[in-house]
Amino acid sequence: MKTSLQLKMSQQLTMTPQLQQAIRLLQLSTLDLQQEIQEALESNPMLEVREESEEATTDEHKNSQSTDQKATSDAENTTNSNDTDHRELEIAEHIPDDLAVDSSWDDIYTHAPTSHGVPSGDDDFNFENVYGTTDSLWDHLNWQLNLTTMTERDRQIAESLIESVNAEGYLSSPLEEIFEGLTEQMATEDDPLEMDEVEAVLHRVQYFDPPGVCARDLADCLTIQLKQLAEETPWREAALRVVNHYLDLLASRDYTQLMRKSKLKEIELRDVIELIQSLNPRPGNQIESGKDEYVVPDVMVRKDIKNNRWLVELNPEIAPKLRVNASYASMVKRADSSSDNTYLKDHLQEARWFIKSLMSRNETLLKVATNIVEHQRGFMEYGEEAMKPLVLHDVAEAVEMHESTISRVTTQKYMHTPRGIFELKYFFSSHVSTDSGGEASSTAIRAIIKKLVAAENQRKPLSDSKIATLLGDKGIQVARRTIAKYREAMMIPPSNERKRLI
Repeated sequence: MKTSLQLKMSQQLTMTPQLQQAIRLLQLSTLDLQQEIQEALESNPMLEVREESEEATTDEHKNSQSTDQKATSDAENTTNSNDTDHRELEIAEHIPDDLAVDSSWDDIYTHAPTSHGVPSGDDDFNFENVYGTTDSLWDHLNWQLNLTTMTERDRQIAESLIESVNAEGYLSSPLEEIFEGLTEQMATEDDPLEMDEVEAVLHRVQYFDPPGVCARDLADCLTIQLKQLAEETPWREAALRVVNHYLDLLASRDYTQLMRKSKLKEIELRDVIELIQSLNPRPGNQIESGKDEYVVPDVMVRKDIKNNRWLVELNPEIAPKLRVNASYASMVKRADSSSDNTYLKDHLQEARWFIKSLMSRNETLLKVATNIVEHQRGFMEYGEEAMKPLVLHDVAEAVEMHESTISRVTTQKYMHTPRGIFELKYFFSSHVSTDSGGEASSTAIRAIIKKLVAAENQRKPLSDSKIATLLGDKGIQVARRTIAKYREAMMIPPSNERKRLI
């Protein structure tokens, strides 16, 4: 094969480190961004936080200028008494943006930040660690077991029972299986284990907190809670009778059969059902084992009543204001190729990239949030029922960006409005055509369904077909299957399960 040299021209899209950084910062949540900024401040000596006192003395127009120009200007003012330092600073200012950086991208940003917020110093006092609890249900039960006087044999049985409890507070295995497992571990020829012993220990554990724990089934759980009520509690005995014998009729809301078999009048059955509904069918859920997660809004929305307009601004508390350290920037010499000077030049370049990426992120976020507020002005004024249909393409076209960029901006970003805090994705929804030729948002339809269900006659709840008819009267044509899908998404039970005597 003959060797030869050829020239070939082609176009290729390359993701530069600057673009990679800008995209990655764009999709970070507020807490992740704060940790990313903290890591950048610790790893790059060229970056520093601008103090609040300095911000108060600067004009609003100056704050919109690039942070690296502001830092270099400050350095010139502080070094004009020294001609040599002043010349070195001018050289550093004209360092081109395409400087070669010796350190690779992955060497600096290797690990994605977690979503647990900014790491605090050792001296910070965390009140949540003192007054909060992260005990699980099993820890809570074992803690009570340690405070209970028992024989070693009964304690071992109780530990096995607690190990069999699931997260909702029920025994995950039949008592017979637990007994067989304990027999293999504990029984001896001289002292065989009896089922009565296991049941006796189970009754003791069932009086632990939360009430109803270690129950075998729902009827057992409700019975345990009813027995722990005072004997003089109104309708306690009738409720025990209904739970133990007619729970299936109560679950199916067959009140006619229930009244006939329990020999209760309608007004009496209403009081009994009210007492049963006050019980907790999932006692284990009372003990939360997770830590609280906090949402920090990225965007603040408020109404200017005087001018009748909505104002959108970034939350000033979400991230510190960064700038290039003027003292270190003045040490950079263009013609110097020493390792120290190369180190400073590389970090100066990285600092400028990072600040520019942060500014780009904030500008994009503000632009997208402003467009969303303009589109959903009806929601801000009147609530969910006035929500308009909105998709990513609509915003992308308005702000002249790609849909993938809009998706990144609206993920894990939150907006504080007079109606509450919402994720930006909340304002996007599909549309349903109306009789007038317009469009209705699926979010608005859900709100209307919720309003209709809340106002319905509980003796005769609205069926999905009836809700579809009522929406049709409003000019919104929605199929019954769609109503059922929206209703299930909002955790609203069907009409037969919403029927009430109360």
